[in-house]
Amino acid sequence: MTARAPDSLAPATAPPATAPPAGGQPPEQSGLKAGLKNRHLSMIAIGGVIGAGLFVGSASGITAAGPGILLSYALVGALVVLVMRMLGEMAAAYPTSGSFSAYADRALGRWAGFSIGWLYWFFWVVVLAVEATAAAVILEGWVPAVPQWAWALIVMVVLTATNLVSVGSFGEFEFWFAGIKVVAIAGFIVLGGLAIFGVLPGSDNAVTGFGNLTEHGGFLPNGPGAILTGILLVVFSFMGSEIVTLAAAESPDAQRAVAKATRSVIWRVGLFYVGSILVVVSLLPWNDPAIEEKGSYVAALDSIGIPHAGEIMNFIVLTAVLSCLNSGLYTASRMAFSLGQRGDAPQSFVRTNAQGVPQAAILASVAFGFVAVAFNYLWPDTVFQFLLNSSGAVALFVWLVICFSQLRMRGIILRENPEKLVVRMWLFPYLTWATIAMISFVLVYMLTDDREGGGRSQVLLSVLVAVLVIAVSLVRERMRPKSTEDAVAPR
Repeated sequence: MTARAPDSLAPATAPPATAPPAGGQPPEQSGLKAGLKNRHLSMIAIGGVIGAGLFVGSASGITAAGPGILLSYALVGALVVLVMRMLGEMAAAYPTSGSFSAYADRALGRWAGFSIGWLYWFFWVVVLAVEATAAAVILEGWVPAVPQWAWALIVMVVLTATNLVSVGSFGEFEFWFAGIKVVAIAGFIVLGGLAIFGVLPGSDNAVTGFGNLTEHGGFLPNGPGAILTGILLVVFSFMGSEIVTLAAAESPDAQRAVAKATRSVIWRVGLFYVGSILVVVSLLPWNDPAIEEKGSYVAALDSIGIPHAGEIMNFIVLTAVLSCLNSGLYTASRMAFSLGQRGDAPQSFVRTNAQGVPQAAILASVAFGFVAVAFNYLWPDTVFQFLLNSSGAVALFVWLVICFSQLRMRGIILRENPEKLVVRMWLFPYLTWATIAMISFVLVYMLTDDREGGGRSQVLLSVLVAVLVIAVSLVRERMRPKSTEDAVAPR
């Protein structure tokens, strides 16, 4: 294929796109509207990196690696920072609802954009089922008269309606969901810090200093290899940090929003992940049975005498789950919209209503989400487990594609619009290649994890699904009429 238009990431099968204005607003003909306010994007950027996995999944990591889990979180956090820097470089130059899928399309070829776009969509519709079920479990515990399946249905319907109204309603819901998560983590760190230094009023079990980090078998009680095990257990709790680059395409100043979010990712990862886990492993011995029994955050709150810690954390986890479900539906629909724009999905996905909402893309995404929820109730250990495992490594595939796309896109940006290179990857291309090596190492190491539903099955099944999707994309390319491969004429 020949080069495409400088300011368009859409393929020739879509109508020629008008270049985004200097501020980064998406072209009017895209149908999407700039309905997200700056405060929405700021909170999506801050809270998007805090997944429900941080609250419910950290206990297994602490048990496996001891205090050394801090290094696992720090290493994965550094990986996320580097990937987000690369993604931010491309997104600030070319804001688009397709984000990394559109950049892969431009930089690596139609097959890459098609494949990673559909894999990412598949990942999020499976996540919809996971999060809807998790929310239903909590809500059924509060109101047992309503069965779990009904709660899952209610949650899905409410958030689908929210997304269908307008992008602004999605942003408003996410603003408050993310705000609760941020306040909760910040409050936890403050209370835990006061207890660690023995100044928390009314604490029944005040801790002084950081003795728990080195006592009880040392900082690495299970050996250095446990750090790698910890990486496998925590890496997927970081998925979602890239959502802000998709959402920025529906903001008044996408370029500025992406640049701001990218530059703040370091302190967000450091504070919310490393900081909060540091509080947990400082307050409690890593081998305290309460960590596994109650969850790491509830056990930590209990240890400093916070009443009703379990109920408080259940509310926070519910908020995190609803936030993830809300964002997942938005993300899946916008990826479907972008695929439709590029001729890689039904054209109905591109049509928007008067509020700029791609209704067909949302309804198609939630329909598959409902199917996945049904699988979770009917065949949880067979069909649904297959869906979970076959989407398990997609996050790492996405990060790899971002890295390879950025290697090519840097040259394209410099050649076509050097003034748009407002966010730059550090030490390019060396850190980009180092990041590729790190992600590849994690994928290879996952193959050594032969637990049921562990890393090996996730990688193998995810690769199988990826190969099938790539095969479909290559067949489509061969069958595509020659006229559709002509480039969009430059402006």
